[in-house]
Amino acid sequence: MAAQTTVRRKLRARRKVRQAAGERLRLSVYRSSKHIYAQIIDDSKGITLAAASSAAVKTGTKTDTAAAVGKALAEAAVAKGVTKVVFDRGQYRYHGRVKALADAAREGGLDF
Repeated sequence: MAAQTTVRRKLRARRKVRQAAGERLRLSVYRSSKHIYAQIIDDSKGITLAAASSAAVKTGTKTDTAAAVGKALAEAAVAKGVTKVVFDRGQYRYHGRVKALADAAREGGLDF
């Protein structure tokens, strides 16, 4: 039963993202118990333009690590000329590590 709930929550969030996106790229977040991953995806072409994960960046607590991932992703995206994205939180609440990643990405130069 829980798997159906998370799938529904993810699809609901993704539907709202696609409605709001227009021509913007998508910043997708995946959070596991140990790591957090983020990537910027061009859905029209089906390619990933930039990616970052906590497997490569380790600093302090999980929240600090998520902020470092957001900053690293923003730097990689700005280097490729991407500044406008839409945030896809997936099935996760906008709280804690997900919020820290988003705030750090905004500080790094991404607009969403």
